[in-house]
Amino acid sequence: MKNLFQWVDEYIRESDWKTLAVLKFCLCAIGILIGIAVPSKAKKPVLIGAAAVFLGTYIPLMVKFFRIVGRSLSETAD
Repeated sequence: MKNLFQWVDEYIRESDWKTLAVLKFCLCAIGILIGIAVPSKAKKPVLIGAAAVFLGTYIPLMVKFFRIVGRSLSETAD
């Protein structure tokens, strides 16, 4: 497992924003495929779980992004 994380870190270091965008589209597509395969009676719990994961990951990502933007803007204002 240790090697897996090292490989992923290296993959990220060697990637640009375009590669990461394609990776995100790929993950979105597999999520949609899994979502349409969920039986009707299980859709609501899956929706709630997915929404929780989305919010739990999106908020910290955006906090980090806006922190970087703010830092960059303050550096250019100096």
